[in-house]
Amino acid sequence: MDLTEQINQLEADLQELGSLLQKAERKRVQELLKQEQKKVEKEIAVKRQQKDQQARREADPAAASKATYTVKITNYAWDQSDKFVKIYLTLKDVHKIPSENVEVNFTERSFSVLVKDLDGKNHQMTVLNLLHPIDEKDSYKKIKTDMVLIMCKKQATKKWECLTQVDKKSKDTKPDVDENADPSDGLMSMLKKIYSEGDDEMKRTINKAWSESQEKKTRGGDMMDF
Repeated sequence: MDLTEQINQLEADLQELGSLLQKAERKRVQELLKQEQKKVEKEIAVKRQQKDQQARREADPAAASKATYTVKITNYAWDQSDKFVKIYLTLKDVHKIPSENVEVNFTERSFSVLVKDLDGKNHQMTVLNLLHPIDEKDSYKKIKTDMVLIMCKKQATKKWECLTQVDKKSKDTKPDVDENADPSDGLMSMLKKIYSEGDDEMKRTINKAWSESQEKKTRGGDMMDF
């Protein structure tokens, strides 16, 4: 069904809702019909906007084919269920552009997203080296209000620790942090290194700073033992 037919169907729905509203006597029924009217009116406005954009592209193919600049999608989050890994891409007004402007391609270990002509720009995102393989044939997209939802179908129902192999490697190689360590130890080591390698002026400066610091805590404290 093309956009013109969709608009015609919605306008017919709106007209019938108006007829029902005139006949309705109960207040609750009237309110429900009014809410549905507003919903249909919004749908008609979106479809008309899409139709106008389509008409402009068809009227000026050269302008439509001009390369707009592309930006990377950075605002996203991910979640998972037993069967799917879900990636949420936040893109304002993405639901107002034609659905064919949102292209998503899947492979067993990756997916890419290209949103064309949204707010005068193309928006692109590619995720490689997924942690586990996905079933590209059963993976798909959903377009919601201000959001594109990428549904990656798991080949196995195992829980993913992270989204990609790179994330996993980074997580595994993260250095352990001693929670009981004194935070000042690192600073003291650095100061001692600077002191041992510095000239006489540097040593006097460090000693002076240390002495003044200690005097604020305990009167007459000794200089740092380097």
